[in-house]
Amino acid sequence: MQELEGAFRGAGWNVIKVLWGRLWDPLLEKDKTGLLQKRMDEVCDGELQNYKNMGGAYTREHFFGKYPELLKLVEDLSDNDIAELNRGGHDPYKVYAAYWEAVNNNGGKPTVILAQTVKGYGMGTSGEATNDTHSVKELDEKNLHLFRDRFDIPLSDDELDTIPFYRPPTDSPEMEYMRERREALGGALPARRAQADAVLSVPPLSDFEPILAGSGGREISTTMAFVRLLSILVKDKNIGQRVVPIVPDEARTFGMEGMFRQLGIFSPVGQKYTPVDANQMLYYKESEQGQILEEGINEAGAMSAWIACATSYSAHNYPLVPFYIFYSMFGFQRIGDLAWAAGDSSCRGFLIGGTAGRTTLAGEGLQHQDGHSLLLAASIPNCVTYDPCYGYEMAVIIQRGMQEMVVEQKNCYYYITAMNENYAQPAMPAGVEEGIVRGMYCLQRSENAQVQLLGSGTILREVEARQRFYEQFQLRANVWV
Repeated sequence: MQELEGAFRGAGWNVIKVLWGRLWDPLLEKDKTGLLQKRMDEVCDGELQNYKNMGGAYTREHFFGKYPELLKLVEDLSDNDIAELNRGGHDPYKVYAAYWEAVNNNGGKPTVILAQTVKGYGMGTSGEATNDTHSVKELDEKNLHLFRDRFDIPLSDDELDTIPFYRPPTDSPEMEYMRERREALGGALPARRAQADAVLSVPPLSDFEPILAGSGGREISTTMAFVRLLSILVKDKNIGQRVVPIVPDEARTFGMEGMFRQLGIFSPVGQKYTPVDANQMLYYKESEQGQILEEGINEAGAMSAWIACATSYSAHNYPLVPFYIFYSMFGFQRIGDLAWAAGDSSCRGFLIGGTAGRTTLAGEGLQHQDGHSLLLAASIPNCVTYDPCYGYEMAVIIQRGMQEMVVEQKNCYYYITAMNENYAQPAMPAGVEEGIVRGMYCLQRSENAQVQLLGSGTILREVEARQRFYEQFQLRANVWV
């Protein structure tokens, strides 16, 4: 308990401990030596289970018996009285006082309440304070009666024999209180907004013509093509302000530094220091109006921010289009469970896996040697996965994803890989849009083809090279993506 308290206090939290119930208060007031407090502080957590499991006589001997003064302190208490000395987590008065303190005296800090409880509380000898509590399927007759008496359930012995379901009367204080609280929380049943009220439009594919037209012979990566696409999106008058780029680390590695000055990195306090690259045109700019979320080296925090944005349509009736850009394999090693949580939460947005494939940047191990992030992403039922090789493919995929998630409001999200390898980006062939979305199209068609070649992502350019190699031997091949 003390170690847990230290961890929270070290992180700047308020800590309220609710360890001992109010039945101990008279003993603490009666003790003038401070020995009872000392004994409470020094007892091992493991011993606390024995005190509840072994009963009052055992507690008298082993807890109070360590110091003669403590034995004298409880000499007027029976073994049953000692057994009834309660823990703070089971005392509604103490728990209420802790919550009141947390709400009214937090000093602007978050508060954690550490409450001490008893495993299997109320189960008597059938499972209270025993290690098999979770395996107990039912209470025997004796402990069922004890349970009823302990919690003041108004059932007679005859009624108890049938183990009935008990519900307090409609006009009882308990039921009236529960109804009041439920009404204050918005109604009898939890509700989740499945569709946002706002009807948004997304830019047509033609708006991405600079990417669809190719790079004009200049060698660029699909990561750079994605950054260009993102720049077009944030300028769109309809959804530009709803686009949320999120990076956990190394935005410059992904070529996103050009967006620092354009959009700014969100900080609730603005720029508080002079960045080391302040003399550069693309310096690190923080702003209270910043649009980029830069979480530092914190993939879990960045993914949590993405989930918050990707569920904004439901939680706040305000659809957003978040893009979380991270090292593909390195990222999934850290946030795979959160990716599943995103599916469970009906998230809508884009995950961009950078440095896809086992190609370049091999110096840092698996974070740059991605062989299976797409397999991990594809295992999530409502995660739509793509492995594009060319910028125009990425543009078609993202435009279609926005159409599905923002306009049609489908419950899915996209995982798209991006590469850092530089090569000339071709213009989009005519009529391939539907094939790209469906997952397969013919990129290079040869008359009277004898061989069908298939590839995508990082291997596609090698497949195209194989087609050219075959041509030396008059062997015709189609290339499918």
